Amino acid sequence: MAGELNNLCSLEILDLTGMEIIGDMTMLIEGLSSQCARKKLLELNLSHNNFTGALLNSIRRFTSLRMLDISFNNLIGSIPPGIGNLTSLVSLDLSDNDISGHLPTEVMHLLSLASLDLSSNRLSGSIPAEIGVLTNLTSLVLRNNTFSGVIREEHFAGLISLKNIDLSSNYLKFSMDSDWLPPFRLESAWLASCQIGPLFTSWLQWQHKIIEFDISSTGLMGKIPDWFWSTFSQATYLDMSQNQISGSLPAHLGDMAFEQLYLSSNQFTGPIPPFPRKINVLDISNNSFSGTLPPHLEAPQLQTLLMYSNRIGGNIPQSICELQLLGDLDLSGNLLVGEIPQCSEISYNILLLSNNMLSGKFPAFLQNCTGLQFLDLAWNMFFGSLPAWIGDFRDLQILRLSHNTFSGSIPAGITNLLSLQYLDLSDNNISGAIPWHLSNLTGMTMKGFQPFSGVSMSSGLVTVEVSCQLGEILLISTKGKQLPYCGG
Repeated sequence: MAGELNNLCSLEILDLTGMEIIGDMTMLIEGLSSQCARKKLLELNLSHNNFTGALLNSIRRFTSLRMLDISFNNLIGSIPPGIGNLTSLVSLDLSDNDISGHLPTEVMHLLSLASLDLSSNRLSGSIPAEIGVLTNLTSLVLRNNTFSGVIREEHFAGLISLKNIDLSSNYLKFSMDSDWLPPFRLESAWLASCQIGPLFTSWLQWQHKIIEFDISSTGLMGKIPDWFWSTFSQATYLDMSQNQISGSLPAHLGDMAFEQLYLSSNQFTGPIPPFPRKINVLDISNNSFSGTLPPHLEAPQLQTLLMYSNRIGGNIPQSICELQLLGDLDLSGNLLVGEIPQCSEISYNILLLSNNMLSGKFPAFLQNCTGLQFLDLAWNMFFGSLPAWIGDFRDLQILRLSHNTFSGSIPAGITNLLSLQYLDLSDNNISGAIPWHLSNLTGMTMKGFQPFSGVSMSSGLVTVEVSCQLGEILLISTKGKQLPYCGG
């Protein structure tokens, strides 16, 4: 490699992104630093390769570098103190490696730095307060490490240019004075799993420009302050799930700009207001909402609606059929009554309606849902026979119809469900012979899966508790959640 580097004296940009290079980072950096190339090199991009080894202190020799990106490799070791010599750096990205140790205080010398990304490593210890002198820093991304300690005002004292911050999935605690005025106006803040609560910290009310905001699992308790909804009314992404927030939602929620809104696993009560008109993902599951669904669901972009484990009653409104992009619907664990609207224009992928008081025959409109993967109608009052076309769901993985009053025989076509991994028809009035060729259900006989001896599914998309005859529980991810299956 050294011979190849002899011709790099005039090189200003070295971009080896995604070249699938396998090698020791030590050899490359030492080779470059011993050549005249380091004197003029402005950008060094080695991301998405298979570099190993450590980032040595010799990196300090690249004093002209403005951009250094070694993300998505297999680097180990610590960030060398010599990183502070790279005073011309505007962008530093060491994310998605296996770097450990502390963030050196020499970061204070990188006064030109606008973007710092050290996410998805094994960095630990406290974040040095010296980071607060980086007045040009617009993006600070430290998520998914093991940083700990307290974040105070001095960490942000000089960050007047900060627009994006991501400290999620660490062990950090925010402790700011109630009268502290932040010097920045954020556009995105990802603070999941940081300790912010129990009260909503007052400095957030000055962040009127936030578009994306995640404060899930942050220990927040009690009611949302009056200023909150007006401050974040222009946000398109808001995640406050996994807290202990109480109170009701604002009546004018429908006028807000949310496209994705996650409020699950809190203590919200009261009625459900009209949906935000631009919403495409709405999750208010596992709360104590009551009343009925809004009669007019005016959310034409809605794709995922999760409202399980609440106290929502009444009928499912006919206007749900106007949500033609709706693919994932979970209304399980509520008090819904009546028949399911026959939405011929909707093609569900996931339809979970268990643990309600719904009635009627097997929904005929489902014949159009050729991509259906999960269907759960258990613990309702459905009746009548199962349709012959039930075997047309070639992608169906879970079919749960137990604890209803379905009658008649099991359609022979059910043996065509080649993707089926779980079937429950128990506690109905089904009679007759079990169809031959159940061995066609190869999804149940795949290597790595075993038959179920008993199942206790929660009312919702989040968890499925499976009791296996053999093997262990295998977690399968779907829609960002984890579903356990029996593994061999």
